[in-house]
Amino acid sequence: MTKAKILLVDDTRLVLELERSFLKLSHVDVLTANNGAEALESIRKDPPDLIFMDMHMPVLDGIACCTQLKADPFLCGIPVVMLTTAGREDDRERARAAGCDDFLTKPIDRREFLGMARKYTQDVDRRELRVPCLIPVLLLLGRTPVAAHAMDISDGGAFLASLEPLPQEKPLKLALYLPGTEPVLMEVKGRVAWTNEQDKRLNATLPPGFGVEFLDLEERQAVALKDFLDALSRGPSGPGARF
Repeated sequence: MTKAKILLVDDTRLVLELERSFLKLSHVDVLTANNGAEALESIRKDPPDLIFMDMHMPVLDGIACCTQLKADPFLCGIPVVMLTTAGREDDRERARAAGCDDFLTKPIDRREFLGMARKYTQDVDRRELRVPCLIPVLLLLGRTPVAAHAMDISDGGAFLASLEPLPQEKPLKLALYLPGTEPVLMEVKGRVAWTNEQDKRLNATLPPGFGVEFLDLEERQAVALKDFLDALSRGPSGPGARF
């Protein structure tokens, strides 16, 4: 069965790596280009099924690239999702005039990115690769700090072992250090996605606690988390290594 091809176009290497990491569980071929000129050359040689394109790039920006692509009768049917700057409605107007099919706002949210990709190809998998760990976490519920431990972590969230009774959808803030040679402090917003209650375990292999979905990760945080997960997965003790 032929894999769907997704082309990622951005002049920032870390953004390309981040987008690529979002697609690592998907049965797709991922292509990359660093600017609009490289993208057009790649598209004409091997047309992809979907394109995620940054608007602001050197050599040939996303607007000019999309305009040329949509003017080509053989390539105009390829969906283009333009990555625009938050709060810049004029960016969306320019992208819409260039013929783009959809928009995403930077910094890129994993859930929104995969949801958008799946809108155009069912080959995209929105599951998360969860890696076992043991990391102390401090939760802030209102003004009350609560201690917990992350038992597993992914680029989209974590499972926290805790006896604190929290309902689903409860918003919270959490802080944790990603271990390593130079520990990285993560202070992020989240929400309770599911609960594993003491007397009602949805997952019998995990202790009482709750799954947290990370919300509004900054780009630098998402990259730091990706790097940590990559290191944890290939560490000397394997994917199950605990810190």
